[in-house]
Amino acid sequence: MDRGELQEILDRNRPFAKLGNTADYIPELAYADPDQIGLTIASPDGKITSVGDCETPFTLQSISKVINLLVAVLDNGPDQVFSKVGMESSGEPFNSVSELESKPENRPLNPLINAGAIAVSSMIHGNNVEEQYERVCQFISGIIGRDNLEYDEKVFQSEILTGDRNRSLAYFMKSTGVIDTNVEKALELYFRLCSIKVTCSDLAKIGLFLSTGGRSQGQVVHKNLPRAVKISLSIMLTAGMYNESGETLLRSGIPAKSGVSGGILAAPPHEMGIGIIGPAINGKGNSVAGLKILEDISSKYRLHIFDK
Repeated sequence: MDRGELQEILDRNRPFAKLGNTADYIPELAYADPDQIGLTIASPDGKITSVGDCETPFTLQSISKVINLLVAVLDNGPDQVFSKVGMESSGEPFNSVSELESKPENRPLNPLINAGAIAVSSMIHGNNVEEQYERVCQFISGIIGRDNLEYDEKVFQSEILTGDRNRSLAYFMKSTGVIDTNVEKALELYFRLCSIKVTCSDLAKIGLFLSTGGRSQGQVVHKNLPRAVKISLSIMLTAGMYNESGETLLRSGIPAKSGVSGGILAAPPHEMGIGIIGPAINGKGNSVAGLKILEDISSKYRLHIFDK
């Protein structure tokens, strides 16, 4: 991967950050630098190429939903997971209450909207929140090759203090049987996982892991992981970018997942892993500059699934 080409893509799209704003509805996220832009590519040969502001950590936010889905599928099997959540994309905001109320059996449409992710979090095995959290962290650490993961306490507390909409979703799902465990514990785990600190390099390594079918150093680390990865990539392709997923699929054609911290994780199948940060987001929760960068990378390297 040519670093100069990536720098050119980054520089060309940096001005788009001026069109977005940081996610101030989670107060702690408002302190992020809206001008921060970073891009990392992880190649199958082990090469990591970074340009821009890649060293400043940020929180996973909704990108954690991909990992949660993988762990929940491995813990329970896909049939059990998808008996509680659907597989369809959503045209509504990621925290919609009305959509959850109006759908058959009151199931969340997919695991990557807030309701679906909270339901999925409640299915992760463990005797308590700490054990569940540590299991997910160990899973991530095995992918990115470092074991010093931690969550941002200030962001976590900010999520708790402003999470009333998520609480309403969770308690509604408890009343309909979608969640059959302790609601507050499921929410605590969900908020904590959203608050895990990562870098662009971490996202790129996770993307590479997904793009190669769940392989680490050429070895499958769990016999059911390839199927779980295929499920996750499919959901990312159709629902990973909130209610902007259709447009992103049209423009970039890459399985991707965004977070309101401005991160984007992308996994072009069999190609590479992509990690992007740009905290200035649009009204749908996606990094404004990040979307443009992803589109340019797809075009430059012919990564759209229909370019093959």
